[in-house]
Amino acid sequence: MPEGPELRLSGLFVNRVCDGLHFTGKVEKSAISKNPEVPFCSPKYTISAVSRGKEVKLILTPTSDKNDAASVVFRFGMSGSFKFTAVDNLPKHAHLRFYTKDSPKRVLSFVDPRRFGSWEFNGSWQPERGPCVMTEYEKFRENVLKNLSDKVFDKPICEALLNQKYFNGIGNYLRAEILYRLHIPPFMPAREVLEAVKHQNQNSDLSLSKKIKIKKENPDLLQLCHSVPLEVIDLGGKGYDPENAVDYAAFGTWLQCYFVTGMKTMKDSNGRTIWFQVGVLMS
Repeated sequence: MPEGPELRLSGLFVNRVCDGLHFTGKVEKSAISKNPEVPFCSPKYTISAVSRGKEVKLILTPTSDKNDAASVVFRFGMSGSFKFTAVDNLPKHAHLRFYTKDSPKRVLSFVDPRRFGSWEFNGSWQPERGPCVMTEYEKFRENVLKNLSDKVFDKPICEALLNQKYFNGIGNYLRAEILYRLHIPPFMPAREVLEAVKHQNQNSDLSLSKKIKIKKENPDLLQLCHSVPLEVIDLGGKGYDPENAVDYAAFGTWLQCYFVTGMKTMKDSNGRTIWFQVGVLMS
């Protein structure tokens, strides 16, 4: 399933392939998609993208009047992605399509084989999602540490990490990799883990330079929620994309815990599989 890095990489992909291009006409929806029509039509417009956690927003800007810009917010579900192809090579399961004005004519498609993804015309970021772990790190960190009384943190840390109100962008493979690196038992109470982070953060007996050194040498859970997704982006591929063997090879080598031979698995209370190191089940 696409997680924060894959959404971020998708936004970067759109900006790269659409740079300098113009699009035209009506946005076309497939007949089988249950998502809404996108009532946007312009003789000439540009496309750019921005991501936030597990959402990507495409911005459609008419060249004749930039004040008439519209947007489409995407959530990828289980299998969503963007592809840019020739019109006569339209991908299977291309459920929303934007056609270029430039020749040769090409198409930017939102492709979603399993159809769990969604889009919203002129939508906003979902209000129940917290700050992005990658692009809004300080706000993300503050949002977690100031709300530790929330009942979300009564749950095991592996389950709390999937709550997008606080960990917008973290998914199943990221939680496994983050907990593995810190040797944190996946079913340890979330509040206990995060209270320790808060205590270290508030330790007034240390100088600023000492605090900075500790953070660099011994990053805490919230720091890794930021830095580990950025490592995936820096790989230069598409992240978690098993269908693309070339890109997935680099990602597979990067993984230290998730689907790695020798690791253990268990189901959390939501039925999601958590991967963890042998001997690190209990605190």
